[in-house]
Amino acid sequence: MLNFLNKKSCCSVETDTPGDLERIILVGNPNVGKSVIFNHFSDSYAVVSNYPGTTVAISKGKTKIGEKEFEIIDTPGMYSLQPITDEERVSQNYLFDNKAYVYLHVIDAKNLQRMLPLTLQLIEAQVPLILVLNMMDEAQHRGVSINASRLEKMLGIPVICTTSINGEGLDKLEDAIAGYSFQPGAGNVRYSKGIEYAIDSISSLLKSEYSISKRSVAQMLLLNDKLAYEKVKQNNEDTEVIRRIVEGTEKEYSDPLNYTITVERQNYVNEIVDPVMKTDRIVYQKGIETSKENKNSLGQRIDKLLIQPLTGIPILLIILYFGLYKFVGGFAAGTVVDYLEGTLFGEQINPWVIENFNAVVPFPIIQDLFVGEYGIFTQAVTYAIALIMPLVGAFFIVFSIIEDTGYLPRLAMLIDRVFKKIGMSGRAVIPMVLGFGCATMATMVTRTLETRREKLIASMLLALAIPCSAQLGVILGVLSFSGTALAIWAIVIAIELVTIGYISSKLMPGEKPSFFIEMPPLRLPKLSNVLVKTYSRMQWYFLEVLPLFVLASVLIWLGRLTGLFDIAVRLLGYPSQWIGLPAEAGLMFFYGFFRRDFGAAGLFDMYNAGMLTEVNLVVAAITLTLFMPCIAQFLVTVKERGIKTAFAMATFIFPGAFAVGFIVNYLLTNFGVVL
Repeated sequence: MLNFLNKKSCCSVETDTPGDLERIILVGNPNVGKSVIFNHFSDSYAVVSNYPGTTVAISKGKTKIGEKEFEIIDTPGMYSLQPITDEERVSQNYLFDNKAYVYLHVIDAKNLQRMLPLTLQLIEAQVPLILVLNMMDEAQHRGVSINASRLEKMLGIPVICTTSINGEGLDKLEDAIAGYSFQPGAGNVRYSKGIEYAIDSISSLLKSEYSISKRSVAQMLLLNDKLAYEKVKQNNEDTEVIRRIVEGTEKEYSDPLNYTITVERQNYVNEIVDPVMKTDRIVYQKGIETSKENKNSLGQRIDKLLIQPLTGIPILLIILYFGLYKFVGGFAAGTVVDYLEGTLFGEQINPWVIENFNAVVPFPIIQDLFVGEYGIFTQAVTYAIALIMPLVGAFFIVFSIIEDTGYLPRLAMLIDRVFKKIGMSGRAVIPMVLGFGCATMATMVTRTLETRREKLIASMLLALAIPCSAQLGVILGVLSFSGTALAIWAIVIAIELVTIGYISSKLMPGEKPSFFIEMPPLRLPKLSNVLVKTYSRMQWYFLEVLPLFVLASVLIWLGRLTGLFDIAVRLLGYPSQWIGLPAEAGLMFFYGFFRRDFGAAGLFDMYNAGMLTEVNLVVAAITLTLFMPCIAQFLVTVKERGIKTAFAMATFIFPGAFAVGFIVNYLLTNFGVVL
């Protein structure tokens, strides 16, 4: 099993389930409704989104169907058993290593012709299989009708029609699961003579048993699939003979075998689709969906506006202005935080807790740990609930609405050309935007990117120049006194991000990224989906952040007792003074390593105390944004990219942040900029 199958993120649900439960495994392309079906049947929650890359690990839960209890598993989106992305590799690896009671292959019904090739691969793998034709409402809206009973006979597997988002057909799916009896499907593709001979020859050489058919394993080996070769090597198969068969077959064909097999499989799919699928509006040309009647519909016109730079960039700026600046930075960081931190905790809860705790516990050292200036309750709990949670919650509301509409893939297309200049494809918009919520989570999501080079650049930029929602909210709130101050901060951060990204793309070796992404239809966001996703993410964030806040308070307490804390703060005071800040700002940067939120909160406190001028405030905000990632993000970077890479990033980021702060302070001071 790949190591990162066991890693948790807010985009995946990992639950411990008894090993003796039979499994129901959901597979299929991204954005076809797998997670909706998972959430319907499971006692756990997986994030349901309208863009690819949501489920970046295996999501598990338990369900009871009829009188029987099952483990239900939602796998990352996959297009083929021959993977390209890490998401597909996770799903392929799971297929190799696990047996199932039944696989549910969930497909978008209106794109039957494009999604059936994976169905045929699963049939050839001889796994227990039910085909779920989901999104039937959208298919009907486009005038598509499918003869499910005829398709069922042609494939030899159960076929169920559903509209999962409305719950339609899920009762029939439940009945099909409860009454399922495995029989191999009838959809085996007959390839050309040379390929069939190679498949049969390789199959006859495989002596061990696998969780999928030898014919399917042979096809993977014929296409030089790395995981398949690893598995057969582990079973001591004769890989040398297999490679000779593969090399000989490759010489027989002018085109790559992957292309030849894909074309032959698609031709077989076309023969299946023609008699079972009828349409009044959609015309199919060479397997590509086009539309004559709807090409000028409202949705099509909005699509064009979103992906064309002339209109797409202003729309993006409007979304950022109202979504991040006004809602997160204004309402959440201003109104909500002012009440919770200033009134509720500052004037009511904390004074009561301090008074009663000190009355019960007379020891000053213990008092300092729990209710002192940096105490577990007066700092960790207060900041987590009164400052961080409102900001994170506001961001996740905005993000959930954006992803539910299907806007993120359009944004990916819009900025793909720009991202290519900094070594990434438009697909990287997903972790980069998630970084504005939590950079720790976003660093995990970089595993969905295609190449190691792209993952390294994305991880670097997330650590360098992407503020998390809590830090961003505080900075937006503090700098809102001046539009000029906010503009300077944003421009400097953007220049740093683009410059470092561009230099990295030129200096870092490796394959340049290609770009492909599933383009879902635009939809109105569903309120219940937005609320449940926001709650789920806030719950995850709170469970992640509160222990780290408590740990930080304990470490600060220990540091103050031993004197190490004062030494570290004094050391950070020197570079703080170099950029024009008071030495006390070293405390703010020291906080920032434990969590970026702590640093942002320290900046907030210094501003309220009148310790920073307006120029100081801008310089501090820029330096803090570019400063070291928090300890949680650093540890995740170590896990994802390796300890050497993580320390190399930190070695560059730490002095780089103060260097930029020095330049900005010099320019603002010497040019007499008034904010």
